[in-house]
Amino acid sequence: MGPGAGATRPTDLPTTHDTLIGVALPAFAISPRHGQLTGAGLEGVFLSGRRLLARCVLRVAGRAPVPLQGRAITADQAEFVGVLRAPGDTGPDPGLAVERVRAADGTERITLRSSAPRPLRIRVEIALGTDLADLRAVASGRPGPELTAAVHGSGLRWTADDGAAVAVLADPPPSEALAATGLLRWDPELAPGASFVLTLRLRADRAAPPSGQGRATGSGTGPGLGTGAGGRVGGHFFSEAVAEGDDARLGLLLRASVADLRALLQRDPAHPADVYLAAGVPWRCGSVTAEALWAARMALPLGTRLAATTLRAVARAQCGGTGPEAGRMRGPLRDAGPHLPPRCTGVEATLAFPVVLAEARRWGLPDQDLAELLPVAERCLGWLRGSLDAHGCVPDPWPTGQARAETQAHAHRAALLGADLLDACGRPGGEEWREWAWGLRERFRARFWLDDPSGGRPVLALTSDGRPLCQLGSWAAHLLDTGLAETGWYAPGLLDRARTERLARLLVTPALDSGWGLRGLGAKEQGHNPFGHRSGAVRVHETAVAVAGLAAAGHESEAAGLLRGLLDAAEAFDHRLPEMFAGQRRTPGVTPVAHPAACRPAAVAAAAGVYLVTTLVGVRPDVPGRTVALQPLRSAPFGEVRLSGLVVAGEPFAARAGRFGLGMVEEAAPGLQLGV
Repeated sequence: MGPGAGATRPTDLPTTHDTLIGVALPAFAISPRHGQLTGAGLEGVFLSGRRLLARCVLRVAGRAPVPLQGRAITADQAEFVGVLRAPGDTGPDPGLAVERVRAADGTERITLRSSAPRPLRIRVEIALGTDLADLRAVASGRPGPELTAAVHGSGLRWTADDGAAVAVLADPPPSEALAATGLLRWDPELAPGASFVLTLRLRADRAAPPSGQGRATGSGTGPGLGTGAGGRVGGHFFSEAVAEGDDARLGLLLRASVADLRALLQRDPAHPADVYLAAGVPWRCGSVTAEALWAARMALPLGTRLAATTLRAVARAQCGGTGPEAGRMRGPLRDAGPHLPPRCTGVEATLAFPVVLAEARRWGLPDQDLAELLPVAERCLGWLRGSLDAHGCVPDPWPTGQARAETQAHAHRAALLGADLLDACGRPGGEEWREWAWGLRERFRARFWLDDPSGGRPVLALTSDGRPLCQLGSWAAHLLDTGLAETGWYAPGLLDRARTERLARLLVTPALDSGWGLRGLGAKEQGHNPFGHRSGAVRVHETAVAVAGLAAAGHESEAAGLLRGLLDAAEAFDHRLPEMFAGQRRTPGVTPVAHPAACRPAAVAAAAGVYLVTTLVGVRPDVPGRTVALQPLRSAPFGEVRLSGLVVAGEPFAARAGRFGLGMVEEAAPGLQLGV
């Protein structure tokens, strides 16, 4: 989620957080809040990493409308409202209203409404232009010159040197099209109270993806605008989940999160049946990553279909053969902050794979998907068995990296849930993996905790020579995350009860809890930077993991406090949380500030919204056992919460957590029983 190690990036990425971003991958549109696309910065409509439209400037009677409002109306559409005085009017009241609705694929509907008392004949002009530049060049401030247009049908067309071309077609057709200046003109007559509506549509004849891949790239999929392999995924991939209750913010967060998850869906271009979540827009729409697995895991309450297709896409990155690499997922290195060298996303994905598969099975993953993916999970576990270093820990990057506490937590969870998965599928090795997890747990407790009179603290990592690194940050939340195991939601953790309680207290100290969420590195630690993507910024995913882990461990007050902070932050971001934002201390009158390189929308942040809201009700499914249990927060910190439109066992599921902390199932698949 931070900058990819080794990726070519500009020194400063242009900000997108004061813009409106409509997303329907592989297309997205970045618009300033006044609505006029001028080609400045990242403004424009993009497809597969190429800017199809850079300039779309509207003038009515020779003037630009006075902007009054710009807002997102859906995940893929933005609306802009402006007004003008009618020609000849001398008073201050506007006689013309202009409404523009721009979609992610570049379709724009412009409505001009007259409130003038007399008929008007008005000239409407739209100046269009594009450079057909790739996103990396646009982000670095070197997009290249604007191309020369040619008149084409009812609009204009531009062609790049590599053959890529895009056309803008207008309905109704313009009365005049000037290719040299990219200008389209209309001269409508408006009676009092009448409207004039025109629609612009983009048509990309061949939007070739830019060469090379880095952080500032597009999805690299799709031969045309929302069509063909890699085109837009259908809107019914997720259920229509709804949250209602005493705190309206929960419903707003869930609705925005589900909408963003839909917008971020994209197809594997070589295997169109497989769909996964892009990490985020605009910077990280590339190939499937470890974040896609974490997002699919947190989105399991919306159905298991995404988990199955994401697992299949990730499985194609698995190393084959019989050598020491066999079973590990390939993946690039990623910067890990000032105190650790880069980590390997492939190791992270390898350890996540059996976890996501095991939990998806409990939510109702179809047997045919389970049978197909189980051998891949077994190979992941096979690699894990032989991955330990001389100290009995899993290094990252493998095989000579440092032993990170977070990686040991991922490995421990993979072993426990992998054991349950093997047992449930009649495969051998379950008991051996529980013993393996027990051994790792004992080594972790002996080496990854520093005792002191206050109760101690977890160790960030061990160097290759066994020296502990002690910086505390939000990474520690992963020590609480053991997953949905057969033995119960809170399976035996890496920490004993006393240390779990100590960690719960540490996570909500002012050094770690900014008031909006957990800092990536504590404010008192050397190298802390509130804008550091691994050294102080609030990472939404890790705060969500902390909330769920604390709630499962019985530390409801701490969980509720962190969740309340994230809900407050979500309000400041119109309920579309970025993947990370500055870890500045919360003070009265101050709102959180997004990290300049953060994606928004981002898959893990959107999925975290689903994870957070469902944590309050505590849905614990065991579809193979034909039961579903509820474990809501007993203190009911947000009052009554009702969730509907979830999916368990492939059927709609609804449940309620009342004001007294009691749960009630209201709708479930036939045959499911309420469990304990």
